[in-house]
Amino acid sequence: MDIRLTPIDSDCFYHIYNRGVNGEIIFRNERNYNFFLNKIKENLLSVCDIYAYCLMPNHFHLLVRIKNDNELAEIAKNTFTDSKTEKGLHSFNHIFSKQFSRIFNSYSQAFNKENNRHGALIESPFKRKQISSEDYLRKCIIYIHQNPINGCLENYAYSSYKTILSDLPTSLKRAEVIELFEERENFAFCHKKEVDYEF
Repeated sequence: MDIRLTPIDSDCFYHIYNRGVNGEIIFRNERNYNFFLNKIKENLLSVCDIYAYCLMPNHFHLLVRIKNDNELAEIAKNTFTDSKTEKGLHSFNHIFSKQFSRIFNSYSQAFNKENNRHGALIESPFKRKQISSEDYLRKCIIYIHQNPINGCLENYAYSSYKTILSDLPTSLKRAEVIELFEERENFAFCHKKEVDYEF
């Protein structure tokens, strides 16, 4: 079945990941990373809660929990003129995918203009894996944060790891993430071990 027509279920956790076309670099500088993160805040926080993320030069990972049906229906009603459609790409069940398309389109246009390039930048459709258990959820969070190849989680600027351990204001679901690991110390300790995560 076409992944574009497979709705993302409300009130569920998903590991969302994608990469540049043919593994191409999609983040070249600090401005690129920050622009992408701002687009995520602008377009995704209304339709999902963000638990973890990591942006790498040629790919990214997000762990999100989709809002419930009532919240999505209200957002769709206020955002899209075609939100009453019950089936297909224009149903409110696909509002998350629509918001993601907005991020990709806006980011790709800006990146292409900055780098004097043309054509698709990020693979489509984006990949997603539904998280089926709390244990799997914890493993996914650790896996996402362990993506930087130098293994120095504390110093990597474009993941949620440092923010979750800090007290700085954030739109991340920091308290919920820490609760999954019981306390901050255990959150940090668990990240020192390699996880058995398949996706």
